[in-house]
Amino acid sequence: MGSLDTSDRSAFGDVGPVPARAGVGLKPAHYDAILGSRPDLGFFEVHAENYMGAGGPPHRYLTAIRECYPLSVHGVGLSIGGTGPLDTAHLDRLAAVVDRYQPGLVSEHLAWSSHGGVFFNDLLPLPLNQATLDTVAEHVDQVQERLKRQILIENPSTYVEFASTTLSEVEFLETLARRTGCGLLLDVNNVHVSCTNHGGDAAATIDAFPIEHVGEIHLAGHAIDTDDDGRPLLIDAHDRRIIDPVWVLYGRALDRTGPVPTLIEWDNDVPDWPTLHGEALLAEAWLRRSADNREALHAAAG
Repeated sequence: MGSLDTSDRSAFGDVGPVPARAGVGLKPAHYDAILGSRPDLGFFEVHAENYMGAGGPPHRYLTAIRECYPLSVHGVGLSIGGTGPLDTAHLDRLAAVVDRYQPGLVSEHLAWSSHGGVFFNDLLPLPLNQATLDTVAEHVDQVQERLKRQILIENPSTYVEFASTTLSEVEFLETLARRTGCGLLLDVNNVHVSCTNHGGDAAATIDAFPIEHVGEIHLAGHAIDTDDDGRPLLIDAHDRRIIDPVWVLYGRALDRTGPVPTLIEWDNDVPDWPTLHGEALLAEAWLRRSADNREALHAAAG
């Protein structure tokens, strides 16, 4: 697959592709605040499944916001890691959303969420091995062919590991990207959550991540629990502010990637607009620092 097709933007004026700035997930509770104040924000991201109906207020508001801001579409129901065939009806609905709103980025999870016609309310982990890689690559090819564009695949948060796993997550994602031409969505909070849960090294994971394929970064808050042995168990809850260790990991990632479109995810216990916007402003500060550092290094080398 080639680069993102951003040539057809006529339906939305001069709003271009997603910039290397901070964005937030669009929530109905914030529609009026956003349209009333037009905040200086890089982009908005929506879950595709929330806009698969034909019309109504969600589409009316999203159309108005899309006229002013770039958009990223994030899928949560395609079950791209499932062992069975993709649901082509769901893929067609996703394609309709993409065609309608012409987002600059489209992404999905490295996970499965349906089996035998039953849909689950979770993004479930995969055994990372050659057989899974073959299946996921086939599905990614199918999605990219149907959408006629590159998609990004997100590293998940995980709570269990499989005995049949033979590849590290970094190896799996790098091979998938090279094989299919997909991009990657680096969820920094998911790195922190998974490494804490499994005793891994989050900093080393960020250092090894194939950043040449990263097209977007996600940041979020998580809940803290304990397992049956009393050890920390982090839950990717998206229900609170981002903690300092995740911000530090984000800075470490930006040292490698440079500025990248960065989304603040806050999907549960959604706060008021100023609180959510404040998290985006913190990400903007990290992005500016990254850009300034790169300019300084370039000047020193030149």
